[in-house]
Amino acid sequence: MEIGESHDRGKEDSAAVQASPRSPLSSIDLAMDGAMNASIEQLYHNVCEMESSDDQSPSRASFISYGAESRIDLELRHLVGGDVGERKKDVVLEKKEESNEGSKNREGSLSRKKPEKLAKTSPNAKLRISSRKSPDLRKVSVDEESPELGPLLLKQAREMVSSGENLNRALDLALRAVKAFEKRAEGELNLVMSLHILAAIYAGLGKYNEAVPVLERSIEIPMIEDGEDHSLAKFAGCMQLGDMYGLMGQVENSLLLYTAGLEIQRQVLGETDPRVGETCRYLAEAHVQAMQFEEASRLCQMALDIHKENGSTATASIEEAADRKLMGLICDAKGDYEVALEHYVLASMAMSSQNHREDVASIDCSIGDAYMSLARFDESIFAYQKALAVFKQSKGESHSSVASVYVRLADLYNKIGKLRDSKSYCENALRIYLKPSPGTPMEEVATGFIEISAIYQSMNELDQALKLLRRALKIYVNAPGQQNTVAGIEAQMGVISYMMGNYPESYNIFKSAVSKFRNSGEKKTAMFGIALNQLGLACVQRYAINEAADLFEEAKGILENEYGPYHPDTLAVYSNLAGTYDAMGRLEDAIEILEYVVGTRGEKLGMANPEVEDESRG
Repeated sequence: MEIGESHDRGKEDSAAVQASPRSPLSSIDLAMDGAMNASIEQLYHNVCEMESSDDQSPSRASFISYGAESRIDLELRHLVGGDVGERKKDVVLEKKEESNEGSKNREGSLSRKKPEKLAKTSPNAKLRISSRKSPDLRKVSVDEESPELGPLLLKQAREMVSSGENLNRALDLALRAVKAFEKRAEGELNLVMSLHILAAIYAGLGKYNEAVPVLERSIEIPMIEDGEDHSLAKFAGCMQLGDMYGLMGQVENSLLLYTAGLEIQRQVLGETDPRVGETCRYLAEAHVQAMQFEEASRLCQMALDIHKENGSTATASIEEAADRKLMGLICDAKGDYEVALEHYVLASMAMSSQNHREDVASIDCSIGDAYMSLARFDESIFAYQKALAVFKQSKGESHSSVASVYVRLADLYNKIGKLRDSKSYCENALRIYLKPSPGTPMEEVATGFIEISAIYQSMNELDQALKLLRRALKIYVNAPGQQNTVAGIEAQMGVISYMMGNYPESYNIFKSAVSKFRNSGEKKTAMFGIALNQLGLACVQRYAINEAADLFEEAKGILENEYGPYHPDTLAVYSNLAGTYDAMGRLEDAIEILEYVVGTRGEKLGMANPEVEDESRG
């Protein structure tokens, strides 16, 4: 009996390691307005109102918002509204251009900015500080024991962040502000504010491990029973710490913190407050990132119910469109394509009624995806072409949104066997990605390379596919917080090297990918299990049988837990493990596993199925 499946099996596993460019999650474009609008900056405004100070600088009215996307970005310069590079975990995300307009929430409560547009989200979108210019506080001299010292140091740190100046200097100011507030018996919320800013600066410097204890402390200080401002502070800390864990790849911890933040919000604002609905959608999107679609569906339905209960104003209509867009993506991921279409159409109608043409075009792309999954290719092409026309008109021929539609069309024509048309669209997309327009996030370009690589791989043009993955890897390799993304790209490179018969290179690349997954806390995910299986196959080709057996056994445990014992990927690992045991002389173990595989596949496929017959003869 041969171990594993060679060329064809490599293709199947490659699809699992790297979602195809038309994965239903390849373009999440929702108005997920970050953890909260009234968060760090709104808290700062609240605290300043309570503090007795003569400074009436206009910057007091400044506020914090999480743009049109969703979480703290990697670099602190993004705090001031610069373009944000997007990050991809297991899901490929697109970025929506942002309007310079913002809406201020002056309620001082646990809220999020209500979305003006249905905009694309990322796992670590930017945290922006929008503020008017205030006097040059660095020229102000204050006695070290003065109660004014802490607020002035904090403002200096914020001014330096806003102006894009030296982060190390801003860090020093924030640390001094923390010490100044610690000396005072009162002003706990000012201390919390300074801790939030300090953690954000650490994140900007890539010092995530130092940011975590700072945020943990910021959560411990405020007490919910002390009033809404204290609840706001605790909520903000939970969400920011959740973002930080997300940047570090610790998905479980991230979700736990987001859930804690949601519960605080529900306790203070009530079950049906529209701001709770927005947080439900935010948390649902995080579960989508983690591929936990059932929980994502539950939370998204909660958001829909809350927004429905709160009426159908223009703003609520846009929020409901965001909910329905996300629900459509979740249904798409679960294979419920007809239901997904219903949500997409309702979202499109809501956005069209508000004359949001670009958002309608974005939804048209998702509609095209669903039609393609249903093999309704003519309708899919129509939806894509409709979106393409809008993007070309509104954004220009060389915009990355145009390129993303080209990739969709390339994938569609590849699926229906029109390879010449598919290659033409790939080339059109590559012309844009190879010379991106100014301001295009490089991570968005990397995503394009990954998607086009998958198409070339399916055409068996492996050299071109590998070249594009190397380009993507070069973009991501030195970016902080991108370890999981780099591991995913490496895993796909390992698959292609395996398919090309270059087993030593495949082994080395998979070894690197598996190490990164382990270090980033992804040791329990299906992606990690599949990568272990691939590494095991490479070991077999190098006659490292004992190492292969260890890898297959670990992969088996993970996939049993994530997928269950009857999933095709789990059964494939069983077969590989049986073959390895056979090669090691453990015949009884091999026969036991093989009998289970044959019996299971026989139940699912029928004993006359050729695949089952092959297993039986093995």
